Amino acid sequence: MRHSRGIATGAALAATALALTALPSIAGAVTSSPTDTPAKTPAKTTLTAEALRAAEEMPAGALKAMQRDFGITADQARERVASEYRAGKIAPVLAKDLTDSYAGAWTTGDTSTLVVATTDPAQAPAITEAGARAKVVEHTLAELDAVKAGLDRAAEKNSTTAAPVWYVDVKTNSVVVHASDTAKARAFTEAAGADSDLVRVVKSAENPRPLYDLRGGDAYYINGSGRCSVGFAVTKGSQQGFVTAGHCGRTGSSTTGYNRAAQGTFQGSSFPGNDYAWVATNSNWTATPYVKGSGGANVTVAGSTQATVGASICRSGSTTGWHCGTIQQHNTSVTYPEGTITGVTRTSVCAEPGDSGGSYISGNQAQGVTSGGSGNCRTGGTTYHQPVNEILSAYGLTLKR
Repeated sequence: MRHSRGIATGAALAATALALTALPSIAGAVTSSPTDTPAKTPAKTTLTAEALRAAEEMPAGALKAMQRDFGITADQARERVASEYRAGKIAPVLAKDLTDSYAGAWTTGDTSTLVVATTDPAQAPAITEAGARAKVVEHTLAELDAVKAGLDRAAEKNSTTAAPVWYVDVKTNSVVVHASDTAKARAFTEAAGADSDLVRVVKSAENPRPLYDLRGGDAYYINGSGRCSVGFAVTKGSQQGFVTAGHCGRTGSSTTGYNRAAQGTFQGSSFPGNDYAWVATNSNWTATPYVKGSGGANVTVAGSTQATVGASICRSGSTTGWHCGTIQQHNTSVTYPEGTITGVTRTSVCAEPGDSGGSYISGNQAQGVTSGGSGNCRTGGTTYHQPVNEILSAYGLTLKR
């Protein structure tokens, strides 16, 4: 189609319960207002039960990731999740009770102990009684937020490329600015009228950039004009990119993504004869094993085993979305005005201009990229796709899965 230019074990649960019952009471936090209902401020036993349930119901994948990334056991991960759930319930209550003296809250240590900051030393006993550790600081959270808001406003009129990150750091009771050039960062904070006593400039090599996903069926634009659809995300060594239809662009053509952000360049393209191409993308784009399915839901690609004639097949494209049909014939030759292409697969799936290059998938197996056809998605049609395995072989690519 031409483009238009897990469950916890009894032992684990017992370990978590022992850890929680050793934590301080939250009685002070739940009696701050006589109008509060149990649903808003649960009693200690209710909150403990909720925290245990949160730990018990943690997805198996998340449990494994925490063990890997934090270097902890499964029991320790559950204990941490339970403690963090509890902290998330207590902190907002204390923030409301402390009002003008509140200076932020955070968890710390392997057991995720809740720390609550205040500018009023007289509030420390109440914080302790509520089940948190008190820390007395100089500046309120409201003061710090005001300074950060001033920096936000100043960024609208001043360059911040040398100081790309700033935030309220409740742990240090300050506003932190990360900068590659500290002199320029200080000039930026001065332009914002920020109190130097509240701002810390930190030398940093951090250089943030936007991150976008490559997903089959999403739109992309060629040389700033014509639109086609992503077929499947691929890799070539460490290089990420995607396959698509050859008639969408020639080698060297530039692409922008569905959001019009700079994306990549056609590294190879063949049309007519074949109708395939691949685009290498810049580091802002990340290859994913997904195709945009019905209602925008992700369909995961698990491989590229070719389906048989008569099998069901679905197509994803940026014009008409998700449509399905059956495979009618493989190894078909078809002539377009530009010439003949061979070895494509004929299907009963409809497509329209702009769907070119988009994904064909049968179950969870990638099949090919949209080439062309006849008819439309209102009255029905016939389409042809270039088999994906041929494209992968031609360019030495690996399907992302």
